[in-house]
Amino acid sequence: MKAFVVFLIFALLLAASSFASGAIVEYSFTVKDLNVTRLCKIQTITTVNGMVPGPIIDVRENDSLVIHVFNASPHNITLHWHGVFQRRSQWADGPEYITQCPIRPGHEYIYRFTITGQEGTLWWHAHSALLRAYVYGGLIIRPRPGALYPFPKPYKEVPIILGEWWKSADMNKIFNGIQVSGDSVPISDAFTINGMPGDLYNCPHDLMFKLKVKQGKTYLLRIVNANLISQMFFKVANHKFTVVAVDAGYTTPYITDVVVIAPGQTTDVLLKADQPEGSYYMASSAYISAAISADNTTTRGIVVYKGASRDHKTHPLMPVMPALNDTPLAYKFYANLTGLAGGPHWLDCPSEVDERMFITCGLNLAFCPKNGTCGGPQGFKLSASMNNVSFVTPSNSGSSILEASYRNKPEGVYTRDFPNHPPEFFDFVSPNITLDLTKIFAPKSTKVKTLKFNSTVEIVFQNVVFLGAENHPMHLHGYDFYVLAQGFGVYDAKRDMKNFNVINPQKRNTIAVPVGGWAVIRFKANNPGVWFLHCHIDVHLPWGLAMAFEVQNGPTPETSVPPPPPDLPKC
Repeated sequence: MKAFVVFLIFALLLAASSFASGAIVEYSFTVKDLNVTRLCKIQTITTVNGMVPGPIIDVRENDSLVIHVFNASPHNITLHWHGVFQRRSQWADGPEYITQCPIRPGHEYIYRFTITGQEGTLWWHAHSALLRAYVYGGLIIRPRPGALYPFPKPYKEVPIILGEWWKSADMNKIFNGIQVSGDSVPISDAFTINGMPGDLYNCPHDLMFKLKVKQGKTYLLRIVNANLISQMFFKVANHKFTVVAVDAGYTTPYITDVVVIAPGQTTDVLLKADQPEGSYYMASSAYISAAISADNTTTRGIVVYKGASRDHKTHPLMPVMPALNDTPLAYKFYANLTGLAGGPHWLDCPSEVDERMFITCGLNLAFCPKNGTCGGPQGFKLSASMNNVSFVTPSNSGSSILEASYRNKPEGVYTRDFPNHPPEFFDFVSPNITLDLTKIFAPKSTKVKTLKFNSTVEIVFQNVVFLGAENHPMHLHGYDFYVLAQGFGVYDAKRDMKNFNVINPQKRNTIAVPVGGWAVIRFKANNPGVWFLHCHIDVHLPWGLAMAFEVQNGPTPETSVPPPPPDLPKC
């Protein structure tokens, strides 16, 4: 009996130890080119495991991921685990030449990281060239065993991954053109839901995503916008949503009949099947904030109730979609979200600020190469900048920025002089500055901003309209941040600080800075390393709408960047 008691105690301790450390979850990703048929056309695209979207990673909070990536494609590749903090795993973050050199064709790399302090929906995607067009997938983080959602458990959880599709665009050739002549990405030919275009694209072979539901049951839709370019509206006919999380952070429940979601963002919503038995279209169309040509098509899936009659299955109801340029609706959705203060993993917004930055972001022009032909206005090359600095990825330096930072040898890779504010203050949203050739050119360089460990940083993102107003989804790697306020026009501290929400602000890793407006964020720099900050409209990244933070080590090994793994790809 005594031996049994000792064994029982040992078993309980072992179980407790296993519970504390989480599980080790392994995946194998093979990146390869594949011939696929969509929109009645065969084309070659780059995929993971032959799938679009790629595999969905499904873990619990506190689990450790081991992802074996083999590059069987002819392209350089890196993968980014969008929104994961990467504490003590900084080398696994993934942006090409920022935290690692690319995985060359025929080579492999193992990404290893533990997910702690996060629950909800994130995602993963390529962070090389424009390969994110088809190399992406969901990353679902459930509560650890014994923990509960801060809302009633749904009957079923359903990933809804929004994507774009091009009939014939070669993303690698397009990226090369962007590098040389500042070209743009062609307008997509279709949008997709879970890789399926739906029934509005005149191709009878295309599939449509179908969600079968039971009357009275509640479904958790995990929505990801994986688009290269377009922000999206998402609706289900005759149904409302309750938003319960954004970017893997719980929100105060918010009831709406439309979700607005920018590239890089995720939104978790509860959908209650509370309508008469029948079938209802789910639909997604673009929110186009800029006065530019864009994909104005609609992708559709279908929600079908169990027990619906044949007639009700074949004649679904269609939601009324918002106008493409409905900025008031988009702003209402984004601005009304608040964080679930006191909920799982909630940390109060820091009240004291150590570092204040005012960062302008927008599009610019650059001079066309001699004897070249460029795609920008007046024969110039399209460009972009933050604080009049157009970021250049150090692809020819022989090192990533993180490697150079770790060895404290930045020479020839980057400089530590990214400015806290633009060189000049003026009316950033006035139509009078459009194509102002005295201000529109931004010098190219690789500048970072160095932050002291554990300092609190506040950033005002201010849109600049040199080439017209546009909503820019700004993504910060390695952190969540608090969204204190957002608005239109030029930010005015005296006027706008009084509207800051520091009690229950929404937490994000990607903020859609309002078109012709501004947003204020705050975060604590308690994660050492090099962390990319960039617009998640992918064409804006090679144009230069990016910078990086170099966060210094803390006082202990646990608060310092660990040595690089032995299999880290070489430049």
